[in-house]
Amino acid sequence: MDRTDNSWLPGTLIGRADELAALRDHAEAARSGRAGLVILSGPAGIGKTTLLHAFVNGGACQGMTVLHGRCGEVVTNAGYGGVRALFGSLGLTESGDEGVHESPLLKGSAGRALPALRPAPAEEEPGTAATVYPVLHGLYWLTVNLTARGPLVLVLDDAHWCDERSLRWIDFLLRRADDLPLLVVLAQRTEAEPAAPGALADIAAQSRSTAIRLEPLTDDGVGEMVGRVFPTPDHVLDTAFVERAAAVSGGNPLMLAKLLSELRSMGASPDEKSLGAVAEVGQGVVALSVRALMGRLAPWVRDVATAIAVLGEEDGEHVGALAGVPVALVEEAVAVLRGAEVVAPDRVDLAHDVVRSAVLDSSATEELGELRARAALLLSDAGRPAEEVAGQLLLVPVVDQPWMRRVLREAAAGAETRGAPEAAIRYLYRVLEAEPHSVSARAQLARSLAEINPPEAIALLAEALDLAEDVRVKATLAVQFGFACLTVQQAPAAVRVLGEVLDALEAELGSDPDPADRELRALVQSVLLITGCDEKATIAAVRGRFARMAAPAGDTPAQRQTLAMMSVLTAMDGRSAERAVRQARRAQRVSDAATGTLPLVFSAFTLGLADDAQGSLEALDLSLRYSQENAAVWTYVLGLSTRSVILHTMGEIPDALADAQTAVEIIAEERWSGNVTMPQTALATALVDRGEPERAEALLERIARPNLDGFVMEYHWYLMARARARWALGDGETALDLFLDCGRSLEETGITNPAFAPWWAEAACLLADLKRPEEAGDLVEWGAGLARRWGTSRTLGLAALARGVTTQGRPGVELLAESVELLSRSPARAEHARAEYLLGGALLEADDARGAREHLRTAADLAWRCGALALAREARRRLVASGGRMREITTSPVDLLTGMERTVANLAAAGAGNREIAESLFVTVRTVEMHLTGVYRKLSVSQRAELGAALRSPTAPGTQAPAWVSASRGRR
Repeated sequence: MDRTDNSWLPGTLIGRADELAALRDHAEAARSGRAGLVILSGPAGIGKTTLLHAFVNGGACQGMTVLHGRCGEVVTNAGYGGVRALFGSLGLTESGDEGVHESPLLKGSAGRALPALRPAPAEEEPGTAATVYPVLHGLYWLTVNLTARGPLVLVLDDAHWCDERSLRWIDFLLRRADDLPLLVVLAQRTEAEPAAPGALADIAAQSRSTAIRLEPLTDDGVGEMVGRVFPTPDHVLDTAFVERAAAVSGGNPLMLAKLLSELRSMGASPDEKSLGAVAEVGQGVVALSVRALMGRLAPWVRDVATAIAVLGEEDGEHVGALAGVPVALVEEAVAVLRGAEVVAPDRVDLAHDVVRSAVLDSSATEELGELRARAALLLSDAGRPAEEVAGQLLLVPVVDQPWMRRVLREAAAGAETRGAPEAAIRYLYRVLEAEPHSVSARAQLARSLAEINPPEAIALLAEALDLAEDVRVKATLAVQFGFACLTVQQAPAAVRVLGEVLDALEAELGSDPDPADRELRALVQSVLLITGCDEKATIAAVRGRFARMAAPAGDTPAQRQTLAMMSVLTAMDGRSAERAVRQARRAQRVSDAATGTLPLVFSAFTLGLADDAQGSLEALDLSLRYSQENAAVWTYVLGLSTRSVILHTMGEIPDALADAQTAVEIIAEERWSGNVTMPQTALATALVDRGEPERAEALLERIARPNLDGFVMEYHWYLMARARARWALGDGETALDLFLDCGRSLEETGITNPAFAPWWAEAACLLADLKRPEEAGDLVEWGAGLARRWGTSRTLGLAALARGVTTQGRPGVELLAESVELLSRSPARAEHARAEYLLGGALLEADDARGAREHLRTAADLAWRCGALALAREARRRLVASGGRMREITTSPVDLLTGMERTVANLAAAGAGNREIAESLFVTVRTVEMHLTGVYRKLSVSQRAELGAALRSPTAPGTQAPAWVSASRGRR
C-alpha cells in the first residue's frame, strides 16, 4: 500500500544514484525486519525532496506501506503536527455511524494515539500534560499495527520545521523498534535553525542512525542539467559554460535550474559568449528573480502570492479573503504564478520555501505583521482549530488584541490535551508577553513546563505566588509548586511555601468552610505531606504540622490522599499500628483508582508495615490495573516496586523478584530512569535471598541518583539491600557498618517504626555471626522496645529473634522459640523459616538433636516453599548432619526463570497474547517473544497450553547460602 499522492515538487533526479541506492538498501533491510533511520540533509534547493520522490515512487518501496508528510514553516508549532502529516492519509480520526473509531489500526493501546491524530482536541479530553506518555505509547502501538500488515516506511520532509513532540515520538519509537520492519527517513535543511534542535540531535544520536548528506552536483551533473535546458543536436556542451554555471550556482540544483531558466528567457546560449551573463544573473538568482517577477506582476496577483506565502497550502476562498481578491481572480492569479514557477504545479502553495522567503521579503515588516494578524482572524472566524490559528499568531510582532490571547490560551489547552507541552509553552509565552502581570498565564505555562523544565516552572510559580492576592488562588499555585519541586529535589522550598499558604488558607476559611474549600484545604495538606515526606531535611517540619492536623473523613479524592499520607506518617512514628491501619483503610474507602493511584500506593505501604499483607496487595493490584489501563508508566513502576517490597516481606521471593525485575526492565527504556532507585533496590533485595549477591551488588552500584542519602524511603532501603549483599558475600564488617549507618540515618530522620528497614534485627544477627553478641545489647533492647510499641507479630518476632541469637544458653533457645511462634502468626514466611533454622541450630548446641531436627526440617521445607533455596539447603545440610533424613533439595525448572520471564509466563498461562502482554508491561512484542523463548526452553514445553502445569511446580531459586544462615553459630 503506497500512500504517496504525487504532491511533492516535481523534478528530475540528476547525480544522486549513490544516495538513491543507499536508500534502497535501507528499504531492503526494513523488509527483512531490521529497523532503520536515515537522516537526509543538505542546504535549500540541493534536491532532498526530489530524491525522496524518486525513492518513494521509483520501485524501492514496492510492497511496503509508505506514509510521508512535509512539515511547513507556517504551521510548524502545532503539537504533533508532524505526526498528523504522516498519518493523516489513513483517515483514522473519522468516526463510524455511532461515533466510534472503527479502524483495526486503533485496537488496544493504539487508541491512545487519537489525541495526536485529531485536527483539534476532543472536548471530552482533559487538558493535562500528564497525557504525554499514553499518547506516545498509543502512537507506538499504531505503528506496530501498521508493521503487522507489512514493512513500513515513514518519510518526513523538511523535518527542521517539525514540532518537538512529533520528533520526541519518533525518538521514542526508534528506541523500541528492534526487529520491526520499519524505515524512518527524515530530510532536513542544514542551514535552517530547527524548530526543535534538541529533539533532532537525540534522534541523530541513535545507534541505528545513518546520515546521508547531499553534496553539490558534480560538473557531470551540472552538464546533464545544462543539456536538458539547452539541448544541442550533437549533445556537445561547452566546458567553460558548464564550469561557470557550476561555480555560480554552487552545484545547487534549484539555483542551477533558476539560473538556466533565466538565461534561456534572456536568449543566452550555452557557450563562452554567455559567461558574463551567467555571473550577472547568478547573484541571488532565486530571490532576485522572484522579486523581479513580483515587481512586474499586477498588484492583485502580487497580493495573491503574498497571501499564499502567509497562509501556506490553503483553498482559494481563504487566499482570496486574505488578499482581498475574488475567488475567480484567485484562480487566474494562481495560473499566472504557476506558469512563472512560483506556485507548485499540483497544489495552491508556493513551489519551495526559498521562494516563500523571497515573496515575504518583498513585503514590508509592518505590512507583513498586519497580514499575519488578519490571517489569524480569518482562520479563527472560519472555525479552524485554535492551534492552527496560533501558528499565525506566533509570527505576529505584538499580541495586542484580547481575542489573540484567548486563542493562544485555547491552543495551549489543546496542546496539553494532546500531550504536547512544548507547543503549549510557545503559545503561553506569547500570552505572558502581552500580560506580564497575569497570574493565570503563569500558572498555565508552569503546568506545561513542569514535565520538561521544572526549574523554569518553579520560577514562574514563585512569581505567580507573589502576584496573587486571593488565598484560594495561592493555594492552587502552591499545589503546583509542590509537585514541581518534587521532580528536582527542592522539597524544603515546597514545604515552606505550602506551609505558609496553608496557614493563610485556614485563617481565611475559618472553622466551618464549605465543601469546595474543605477539598482545597485537604489538597494543600496532602501535597504538603507528600513533599515533606520525600526528603530527610523536611520530614521533621511536616511531622510537627501533622501532629496538629485533624484526620479528614475520606469522602473526596484530596481527603483520601491526605489520609494516605497521614497513615504513612503514623506508621513511621511507630506508636500505633491500629491508628495507622484505620487511616489507611479510610484512604481506600472508594474502590475506584480513577480518583488517583497515589492514595492506594501510600496506604498499601502502611498496611504492609502493619502485617495486613492482604489489604496491601489488594490496594496495589487495583493501582496497577488502573495504571495499565491508562498507560501511566510511572505509577505502574511505583506500584510494582512497592508490591515487590510487600511480597518480599511476606516471603514470596519469586513473585517479589518478578515484580522488581519487570519494573527495572520498564525503566530501562525511559529517560527518567536515572531518578528512580526503588525498582533496583527491590530487585537487589530479592536477589540476595535468591542467592545472587554479586548480581545484587552490581545492580546497586549502578544507581546514580543525585543526593540519594537525602531521601527518606529510598536511602534506607538502599542501605539495607547493600548491607545484606555484603553480608552474603562474606564481608560482615562492611555489612555491619552499613546496618549501623542505616540506624543512625533513621534516628536523624525521626523514623522509629521497627518494621521499616529493621536494621537492628539484622545487625544483631550479624554480630552473633561475628561472635560478638555482647555488642548487640543496646540495639537489641532499643529495637525490642520499638517492637512492643508497634505491636505486630512480625516485629515482635524479630525482636525475639534478635534477643535469642545474642543470648547464651537455655534463655536464648526460649527466645528463639518465642520468635518462631510469633513469626508463624505473621505474614513473614521467610523470616519464620529463618527463625526455625536458628532455633534448630540453637537446639543442636544445647544437645537436643531430636528437637533440632524437627525445626530444621520445618525450616528447610518452609524456605523451599518461599523460594529461599539457599536457606533451605543449609537447613537440610544441618538436618542431615544431625542424623535426620531428607531428600536432596533440587532446583525446579521454574526456578531457572528470571523475574521478567516468570511475569511473562504467568500472563501467557492466564491466556494473554504476546501483544496484550507487551502492552500491559510497556515493552515491545519482541521483548515478550524473547522471554517466552527462554521460558519454553527452561521449562521444556513447546506450546502455551503446557505453561500452566509447568509453572505450578514449587519454586526454590538460588544457589548460594546467605551468610546470615550461620548466625546461630556466633553464639558459642
